[in-house]
Amino acid sequence: MKTAVAPLAHELPPIAQDEVLAQRNDSYIEKGTPMFMRTVLALFSGGFATFALLYCVQPMMPLFSREFSINAAQSSLILSVATGMLAIGLLVTGPISDRIGRKPVMVVALFAAALCTMASAVMPTWEGILVMRALTGLSLSGLAAVAMTYLSEEIHPQHIGLAMGLYIGGNAIGGMSGRLIVGVLIDFISWHAAMLVIGGLALIAAAVFWKVLPPSRNFRSRSLHPRSLLDGFTLHFRDAGLPLLFLEAFVLMGAFVTLFNYIGYRLLAAPYHLDQAFVGLLSVVYLSGIYSSAKIGSLADKLGRRNVLWGTIVLMLVGLAVTMLTPLPLVILGMLIFTFGFFGAHSVASSWIGRRATKAKGQASSLYLFSYYAGSSIAGTAGGVFWHLGGWTGIGLFIAGLLLIALLVALKLAKLPTLAEAAKA
Repeated sequence: MKTAVAPLAHELPPIAQDEVLAQRNDSYIEKGTPMFMRTVLALFSGGFATFALLYCVQPMMPLFSREFSINAAQSSLILSVATGMLAIGLLVTGPISDRIGRKPVMVVALFAAALCTMASAVMPTWEGILVMRALTGLSLSGLAAVAMTYLSEEIHPQHIGLAMGLYIGGNAIGGMSGRLIVGVLIDFISWHAAMLVIGGLALIAAAVFWKVLPPSRNFRSRSLHPRSLLDGFTLHFRDAGLPLLFLEAFVLMGAFVTLFNYIGYRLLAAPYHLDQAFVGLLSVVYLSGIYSSAKIGSLADKLGRRNVLWGTIVLMLVGLAVTMLTPLPLVILGMLIFTFGFFGAHSVASSWIGRRATKAKGQASSLYLFSYYAGSSIAGTAGGVFWHLGGWTGIGLFIAGLLLIALLVALKLAKLPTLAEAAKA
């Protein structure tokens, strides 16, 4: 007996085609539904765990410099090896998810990263710590590569900006919590114990993610044949806008990580002489990013991404300028403005990828995030050279150069026709 197979939309008469397309639209997750809340909670937990695991080591960089007798640039490798391996892993895990599905890849990634973080806490040497950090970054590529694609496939297009903003809000809370918890704890307990705490919290977040995230309904498996992968990458780089968005990710993340990598060195030294716990508490500036990622993502849905992106980069430049002043309250204000602008910009650019890529969306997200974390790895360590050469002034000039590139790219993106406009031309 033959199994009945539903005909494709293009094989049906016009009225039936409309019914099939309507059913497909019903498969999207709508804002305000229980499914939307489950998706947001799960991706929020995943984003929380990813950024907490990646950036919990930033407050410990001055401590590592003292304990292992290394300079600031060498200490920054504790973050750079993780983000560098994450970037490399993105080129593999995104296409794998195109083949076997989104949720299985993300669940395995979160549990593996949490366990590798706990393993790094018991490593006796600097080299051993770096190896485990590299494996943590490689594991996290499985969630970072796929989360954006999952949202672009499952959430109704009218609400993608909001959903992406809430996911990135989870990133912001994770980044803040990782820095805050570790920054305070290492004044009272060893860094080994602090890393175990973060790993344990990530395990809980992974369990929530596994239980709550709805299975994909719009996923369509694609071949892992090298030819199809090459065709996907070629398609993305032929697009007028996607390569610019990849470059935007590199310079924006490079600027953001550089500021937070070295602000601790500045505030622990003269004229501030702050203690480690207070520097860790300054991670609360991430609260501005939690707000801006959802707010600006929603604003971009209404006003258009091209009209919003460049403004968020200008905000980052304003925040950077304020951090160059000496009074501590102004430095903190500058960090708040800078963080607000960054998470808003990332929310707009990342949601733009899902709308701009017409095929192989997993590969497109992987390329965006490869650039994002490559910027973190390369610029985050390169900033150490500017710190040693010119202190905070050197850091400011380096970040300003990156942001000026980002602004030029945003203005170029604003002038590009949309895909619909290009099709009509």
